Amino acid sequence: MAKIRIKPLYVVLAIVLLVIFLPGYAKFMELRARNMDLENEIERLEKENVRLYKEKERLEGDIDYIEKIARESMGVARDGEIPVKIEQ
Repeated sequence: MAKIRIKPLYVVLAIVLLVIFLPGYAKFMELRARNMDLENEIERLEKENVRLYKEKERLEGDIDYIEKIARESMGVARDGEIPVKIEQ
């Protein structure tokens, strides 16, 4: 059986390469993870933006929806109505 000899020069070269490239690779992986998080955040915000745009359009054109929102959120009542608040 042949014995495999590893030359010290190769070991030193491998260590030097690790010292040089390992911090850069770690930073690359960190930035890649941050990029993925930011892309997910962008996607979430784009969906929220579409939802808010639809809400805006509905508020600008649907008087019944405006009345519903006013009644639910601000407790607005028509003349002659008595608002009743039920607490749980």
